[in-house]
Amino acid sequence: MRGIVLYGPPASGKSTITAALSRLEPRFVLVRKLKAGNQRGTEYDFVTVEELARLRAAGRLLLETRRYGNTYAIDRHQIDELVSSGQVPIVHLGTIADIRRLTEATAWLVILLWVPRAVCEERSRQRLDIDTPHRLAAWDEAFADLHTHGEITFHHRYRTDLIVPEEIAQQIASAYYGREVVPMDQRA
Repeated sequence: MRGIVLYGPPASGKSTITAALSRLEPRFVLVRKLKAGNQRGTEYDFVTVEELARLRAAGRLLLETRRYGNTYAIDRHQIDELVSSGQVPIVHLGTIADIRRLTEATAWLVILLWVPRAVCEERSRQRLDIDTPHRLAAWDEAFADLHTHGEITFHHRYRTDLIVPEEIAQQIASAYYGREVVPMDQRA
């Protein structure tokens, strides 16, 4: 498999699970999306609209999504570099159409992370998001997306409000490698 896709609405735990996976096995690495728009967030490489247009024209963008007034994209070179260096890319996605585009040529382990809408709202407010209404609208879109395109097969599904991140990470790592993964702090 090429890597891991974490699909879910805002505040479903994609970043938390990615951090738990990285602690478990440092080879698991987040694919930093390119972001043209506001300069908020720590998991992005900020680019201008012009830079994004150049990458698009060069055929380097695997995916491009517009949300919250920003454009997010995934550079195929970043994924290729991670894989060729022996790392496992983790991609955060919010639409089934993006999952299909990413996985049409190469197999990825596709994981659904979910929380009820009320939990999404509570987590967003706890994080002091200034755009909680937009995140709830994105939750509604993800819910509709799942029901409209429900035929997609997720390898695993997790309610992140019911299972601790470390357990989810362990299960995902085991599914990826096809064997149990020993946490870094327990290795001899």
